[in-house]
Amino acid sequence: MNENPMKKNSRFYVGMVLNVVEGILSGFNFLLLYEVMKMLWNRTADMPSLFRLTAILGIAFAARIIVYSIGYTDSQIGGAAVSNKIRLYLGDKIKRIPLSRFTQGQTGQYINIVTSDVNGYEKILTHTIGDLVKHIAFCLMMIIWAGTIWLPGGIILACVELVLVPFLWLTFRVVKKYGTQKNEVAAETVSSIVEYVSGIQTFLAYGVGGTKNKTVISSMKNYSDASYDYEKHGIPTNAIQCIFLWAGLPIMVWAASRPMLAGELDSVSYLLICMLPMLLAKLSDSISRNLMSYKNLKISKDKIMAAINEEEEKGSMKPFVTYSHEITFQDVDFSYVPGEPVMKNISFTVPDQKLTAIVGDSGSGKSTILNLISKYYKASGGKIIIGGKSTDKVAAERVLEQISMVDQDVFLFDDTIRDNIRYARPDAADAEIEAACREANCDTFICKMEKGYETPAGENGNMLSGGERQRLSIARAILKDSPILLLDEATASLDIENELAVKQAIANLLQAKKTVIMIAHTLSIVKNADQILVVSDGKIAESGTHENLLKKNGKYAAMWNAEQKLST
Repeated sequence: MNENPMKKNSRFYVGMVLNVVEGILSGFNFLLLYEVMKMLWNRTADMPSLFRLTAILGIAFAARIIVYSIGYTDSQIGGAAVSNKIRLYLGDKIKRIPLSRFTQGQTGQYINIVTSDVNGYEKILTHTIGDLVKHIAFCLMMIIWAGTIWLPGGIILACVELVLVPFLWLTFRVVKKYGTQKNEVAAETVSSIVEYVSGIQTFLAYGVGGTKNKTVISSMKNYSDASYDYEKHGIPTNAIQCIFLWAGLPIMVWAASRPMLAGELDSVSYLLICMLPMLLAKLSDSISRNLMSYKNLKISKDKIMAAINEEEEKGSMKPFVTYSHEITFQDVDFSYVPGEPVMKNISFTVPDQKLTAIVGDSGSGKSTILNLISKYYKASGGKIIIGGKSTDKVAAERVLEQISMVDQDVFLFDDTIRDNIRYARPDAADAEIEAACREANCDTFICKMEKGYETPAGENGNMLSGGERQRLSIARAILKDSPILLLDEATASLDIENELAVKQAIANLLQAKKTVIMIAHTLSIVKNADQILVVSDGKIAESGTHENLLKKNGKYAAMWNAEQKLST
């Protein structure tokens, strides 16, 4: 999607032009009022003249309706089309942003951008700009017209309008400082609410729902305070501005009274000239508010642009094809947070079409190895090689085409079971999906459901048990049939019955000739692996077969002995 998503379309520009036309047509009411007032004052009013003015008023009104209808519709459709394009672009963009950004940056920022900020920018396009150009056109027409009646009057009105400039400058400073602060606090609040809602079950389970709720309330209080500061500094500026705008009325009454008393300005013109400052004061206040709204909503536009310009995953999109699938780490370094290394000069090789197990203490870096292989994260140093080819300059999407993953945390969409599995290979036939489920040991429980494979999984699979979700994840891996298989503690946190079912499903999955890396918390599961890597403190402490590692009597042997004691 190379086209600039912020680019306006022809309907938007047509809508803006018609808004200007409508603003000009709005002034015709006062021209006709002026003519009627003159006829009444000069006692020259008659039915033909009144009918003529009424006809002109009717034509102008009809023209306004037509212009307004077309202009408003085009503004709405044109602006909505731009925001629609932005949403689609951001949807595509976010999937190309490095996963590490979602760790470093708050999730709430992205949620705020694709929801609140896009809505704010859409409001600029569909309402704010249209009202601005219409009111500005109306004001300019009134000033020019006043100048044709009495030139000093037009100059006075123009000078009153110039009063807006310094106040708008002050207003924009308020928006820049407090509006930006409010927007940032809003993103933090969204993050806090998302975290609370996502983890509410866990909070309640451990009796900390009220404690965490205090954090959410505090975040909301910060948003309330930021909103108050914004209004506190913005309202006084607007109030003083209104005083200066309405000062145009007494100035005009006094200034125009002298030529009126001298007979240089007729009474009707005097009355109308004195009415115009009131009209322009209201219009100017609307312009000021719209400009303040525009400047405030422009913060949303800037945040959208920041997301659009955010760095993307780099690498070639050419197919990543290798004739073998051994995986080699050469002096790999990695840090989630700069200055806090997780991987330190780590080197090892995973043989092609063999089972390699990774064991180690919690937090030692086991899952990080899988994340680096799949390019969810990029190594800060060294090389990762698959089949003799470095993945450094290959797009993550192309690397992942060669990999199937089974995580301990399984994500399921709010869709049918069949379609949840089909995500692994969108062109798969129903028969292939069902065959994969049989191998994954989940066909039995699916068929017992009332709707079978058409049963909704619920939001994030909440209609299924942990073991059922895990077996569906294995079915996905079987269906994808990639040459590399990554298993991240697939049997963790399961009851005995589900653990046995998942182990059988994994055994079926391992029958195919694949390069397999398995992370396991139970050593008895991996003792028959072709190679076992023992990870400790971001390094490979030991490597070898089960028997070799026991003979070394090192960390693995200590872990094995501890597990045997627990099992007895």
